[in-house]
Amino acid sequence: MPLTHRLIDPFIPGSSYKKIQNRLIFWISIAALMTGLSCNIHAQDKLPVLIDTDTGNEVDDLFAVARALIEPAWEVTALNATHWQTSHWAEPRSMENSHRLNQVLLGLVDMSVKTRRGGAARMYDWGDLAQHSAAAYEIIKQAKAMPGGEKLTVIALGALTNVASAIYIDPSIENRITLYWLGTTFDFEKGILKRTDFNCMMDPMALELLLLSEVEMHIMPLNVANKMVFNYSDTEQRLRGQHDLGNYLCDRWYQHLDGLRKERVIWDLALIGAIIHPDWAEKELITTSRDSGNRPVHYYKAIDADKMIEDFFNTLDTFMK
Repeated sequence: MPLTHRLIDPFIPGSSYKKIQNRLIFWISIAALMTGLSCNIHAQDKLPVLIDTDTGNEVDDLFAVARALIEPAWEVTALNATHWQTSHWAEPRSMENSHRLNQVLLGLVDMSVKTRRGGAARMYDWGDLAQHSAAAYEIIKQAKAMPGGEKLTVIALGALTNVASAIYIDPSIENRITLYWLGTTFDFEKGILKRTDFNCMMDPMALELLLLSEVEMHIMPLNVANKMVFNYSDTEQRLRGQHDLGNYLCDRWYQHLDGLRKERVIWDLALIGAIIHPDWAEKELITTSRDSGNRPVHYYKAIDADKMIEDFFNTLDTFMK
């Protein structure tokens, strides 16, 4: 065997040039495959999160969604708009207003995320209960696309119309979703669950269907979220004048129908903060009563609101610089 062949391919005595070519191609292909796998693993490092929100309803939604969008560990895969049509002070097209504000917010953070219109009102109470919408079908599509054994993280900050419609249309996705939601109140000492708050009342049928489903539910009750109190003067001092996003959040506070408030509970941010920093929140697995599904639900029992508020301002400050 010539010395040159031994130097080129010492493992195959008498190998031909064609065999050498094939071996080189093989190892180049392996290297390319490993590079591709490495890129895919890196891309999957971020948690895919779908957010369903009534952005036009209150001030807190914009604060919460802004924090979620710039979270470096998350990839927000869609922003769904939900209605708040049954509120006494709702605008004529509340879902459309939320859809518009979702797009405004994405422009302020210079991000490209799918925005989907949800149901224009609550679910129906007879016949086909679902509100068939782009938002509901987006939830179905993303849940079914999740790899085997994995669940889609859905964060709902308003009425549950879109999420419940999705599982009503396609019940096969019930075990492919992990739902985080802000709503209800829960008395942990007496074990009493109440469903008379805003998000519940916007669509009682949707909540009923989800409590009776197999969807994994994590709920932030309002009597825990109410610790997230923001002061306007402090908020303006820390956000105003640095970036269009900070200016917009301050303007939203002031321009809302009760804009003269000196303090606000930024409800939805409590849920976002608890998901991002689970060590700043305490949860308890509760079995609901028979009239509320008689099923296990993960309930947030306490949060470190001070840490979450500081995290919000620090994260936005870093983004806006």
